[in-house]
Amino acid sequence: MSDVTPIRDPATDSLITPQNAVLALIDYQREQYAGVGSVDHGILLEHVTMLGRVATAFALPVVLSTVYVKHGMTGTNPELREVLPGVPEIDRTTMNSWEDPEFRAAVERTGRRKLILAGLWTEVCVAFPALDALAAGYEVYVVADAIGGVSVAAHESAMQRMVQARAVPISVLGLACELQRDWGREGADRLRGVMREYFGRLRALKS
Repeated sequence: MSDVTPIRDPATDSLITPQNAVLALIDYQREQYAGVGSVDHGILLEHVTMLGRVATAFALPVVLSTVYVKHGMTGTNPELREVLPGVPEIDRTTMNSWEDPEFRAAVERTGRRKLILAGLWTEVCVAFPALDALAAGYEVYVVADAIGGVSVAAHESAMQRMVQARAVPISVLGLACELQRDWGREGADRLRGVMREYFGRLRALKS
């Protein structure tokens, strides 16, 4: 067996690392889930929750945002809140979170140029900030299996629009493995634990 691979400079690595990326989670609220028609809600919830666990396990900075809570909508769903201890919510009225000064400032304060986006719905709450962040010079990665649109057509057309603008689709599992990169590196048990729970929950859903 070969030795553990050396760690490339985590700040300048062309791939995603815990040191060069920031995750934005947008509008994971009960009312938004209710409108999703492109993916099974149970599977979506497991992917979203795993995404939060991965961010916490690798100490990724997280910008968590909601819309219109101050006017009556519910906050972030409890399953996601539970796996993001201490992460504050930024409430907005804007459909495009990038147009909210507090949200944008929170992303900018991290100093990181790889922006990982996930939210509900694909065609609005993900697509709009993705396009604006790309225009602002960020590398944008969209977590395709942790988001959903009001229909399959709405989700797929929004994904095409973002990809054509040079956003990069990724999966939750792909992101987790990209952050770890080598099973022999310190801390691999954190990913093993997340994956065991993730696959166990998916099997339970399917049964």
